[in-house]
Amino acid sequence: MKPEDRQNPEANLRRRRFLLTASLGSAGAVAAAVVAQSPLTSETPPAAPQAKGDGYQLSEHILHYYRSTRI
Repeated sequence: MKPEDRQNPEANLRRRRFLLTASLGSAGAVAAAVVAQSPLTSETPPAAPQAKGDGYQLSEHILHYYRSTRI
């Protein structure tokens, strides 16, 4: 710090305000860029609900269960 800055506290406040404003402005610009790049909606559509009464369906996790119960 310069000796004349120690005697002039207004110079320190101006410098601090400038650094604070610059850092907040940079953070705002980064946040705006992230929001602009992120999709607003999901890329994959939600799965359609299964109709009731489809009955028993043999799936991979059920086959795994059957294999695990064998002695």
